[in-house]
Amino acid sequence: MHKVQAYFDQNGTQRNIDGQNMSCKEQQEEELEVLHSIYEGDDNFKEVSLTTFQYKYGAEGSFQSFNVEVVWGEDYPETPPQVNLDTFYNKHIYDNVKSKINEGLQEQIPDLLGCAMTYTLFEWVKENYDDLVAEQPESQPVTQVTEEKTVVVEVAKKKEKKEQLTKNQKRKIFDRLDASGERPRGWDWVDVIRHLSQTGSQN
Repeated sequence: MHKVQAYFDQNGTQRNIDGQNMSCKEQQEEELEVLHSIYEGDDNFKEVSLTTFQYKYGAEGSFQSFNVEVVWGEDYPETPPQVNLDTFYNKHIYDNVKSKINEGLQEQIPDLLGCAMTYTLFEWVKENYDDLVAEQPESQPVTQVTEEKTVVVEVAKKKEKKEQLTKNQKRKIFDRLDASGERPRGWDWVDVIRHLSQTGSQN
């Protein structure tokens, strides 16, 4: 890759060695080379494309771990980069935590316009990591799972209660049985006689 020799003039404008303003393309090439140099061997840094970069924060597998994605537009760094926190890796991060991170980064960008800022943005997150994840639990909450189990147990208990007979119901059944546990002969005669009398009266 061709290395662009550049410097900042007294007004803070980035110029190449012959005094001309560096184009956005040239500035991006210069910054890309710097990023490669800084993050060489750093597994937390990922170059998704020539204009898209991610940096991961927190221990692998931690519920507080997330990554920040910075995307350069065609006119970057003269225009703000896109900051993306809605990556698949961040699916567990609370929305209010994402908002806090994004708002903090957006506050840094205006003062960095016209300059290489990807490294600066990534470092700002690293320096403020503890504060940024203060509202994100260290491990996945189990409240929802516990509530679901409780509901299942309560439903099972209700079913058990429905199957249990009351004392009165048990007593009535017991009264109908003889010593051998069987219903005595003629236990239903009263019902048969009542039925026949009712049928006869109708005739």
